[in-house]
Amino acid sequence: MTSRLLSTFAVALLCAPLAASAQGLFGQNTASHNTHGMPAQCDNARFLADQQGLEQSGPTGIDLPEHLCGQVLAVSPRAKRTRSGWHGYFYLSVGQGVSIRIVSDLDQMNAPQWPWVSKGDRVEVQGRYYYDSLRRQGVDWTHHGTGRKWPWLGYVVVNGTRYQ
Repeated sequence: MTSRLLSTFAVALLCAPLAASAQGLFGQNTASHNTHGMPAQCDNARFLADQQGLEQSGPTGIDLPEHLCGQVLAVSPRAKRTRSGWHGYFYLSVGQGVSIRIVSDLDQMNAPQWPWVSKGDRVEVQGRYYYDSLRRQGVDWTHHGTGRKWPWLGYVVVNGTRYQ
């Protein structure tokens, strides 16, 4: 009887992570993010909830569609070359004292010479939220292209001018 109880307990422990992952991130059904897709309007509250959930659970390897609005807090004055091309970076205040790094793939965007955003600008961003760690997170895929694993078009609107 004791060994049977231990076996049942062991199976329950092994299945617990599977049950949790089936529930999706943060107690939500993962399919609902994919079904609802990209928010039609800025939804900083959703982003803050997603960010908080990822900070509690840790990296999941799942990227989330986000549509954000806010004010630019800081801008990297020079574009940086990475293995995937030239990128511009700025930090966007999304409320509740939270800011997030925005990554713009300058090779993919129809935009003027970097920087085309300045501290204090009002910005709207649609892109992919990635969370690798507390210090390595941001919103990228802010350009017009899609990919095999990313179906949403991204863009950045700066003071009413749209760059994609």
